[in-house]
Amino acid sequence: MEMQRGTRLCQILTSFKCGGFALGVATNHATFDGISFKTFLENIASLAGGKPLATTPCNDRHLLAARSPPNIQFDHPELLKLPTGIDLPTPTVFDCPEGELDFKIFKLTSNDIAHLKQKAKDGPISTTAKVTGFNVVAAHVWRCKALSSGIDYNPERVSRVLYAVDIRGRLDLPPSYAGNAVLSAYASASCKEIEEGPLSKLVEMVAEGSKRMTGEYAQSVIDWGEVNKGFPNGEFLISSWWRLGFAGVEYPWGKPRYSCPVVYHRKDIILLFPDVVEEGNNEVNVLVALPSNEMEKFEALFHKFLA
Repeated sequence: MEMQRGTRLCQILTSFKCGGFALGVATNHATFDGISFKTFLENIASLAGGKPLATTPCNDRHLLAARSPPNIQFDHPELLKLPTGIDLPTPTVFDCPEGELDFKIFKLTSNDIAHLKQKAKDGPISTTAKVTGFNVVAAHVWRCKALSSGIDYNPERVSRVLYAVDIRGRLDLPPSYAGNAVLSAYASASCKEIEEGPLSKLVEMVAEGSKRMTGEYAQSVIDWGEVNKGFPNGEFLISSWWRLGFAGVEYPWGKPRYSCPVVYHRKDIILLFPDVVEEGNNEVNVLVALPSNEMEKFEALFHKFLA
């Protein structure tokens, strides 16, 4: 299938006595990001129903090539280049470290999200940033993760959160671009600011990270990667499946009742994804994997700052 050329995909099907079934899919971020993977699922659904592709994918990876010569126009603290002969930090944000981890899903209801938005709007420091669901949830999770870190507490320690931003519109890529067209935005603050500052300030910093990702900045990141061959540099990453719409794909047998990631061994990646599909349901699940002592702190802070 042309849309699948060069793609490695694994699927596992589990049937249930009730007549339903669960379909597990594994892919690679070098092939798809969340947006293009949804397009892939829509095309699979269309072909399964005997129809043509719902969207003809654009597979031209040259659209994200570095300029010649590269032109790095900005500082990029969200990226790390190591001097020759220096080993990578262990573990990096994308590693699977050894050790026992607790896995928990923290649910934020529509009322919880509305409450966080109101706290951000009513805080002692007014913000001109757009107070979106993602911005307030990311700010809340950032605060809990930074303050529950296993690193000895130091109020001056800087915590940097990374989160993905789609750059299709910023670089005028076709909406059907079928590759990995996301870059890591970031927000940084000291633990003291994170603990004592109002939610509105954290929301503003998260929003600023997305705003910073202009077309010029995105191209500078691409050029930086061509020159330095580095990798993302942050304390942890928030990966959001919340608005990707996997559960909205219409297969010949209907839409999924639930679409979620499988638990995996990633201490420094926190996943956001929607709850079971119901009319008017805007709830989000926060999947966290941490050592038990850090999980206890995270859970206590999660409820404390939600109050």
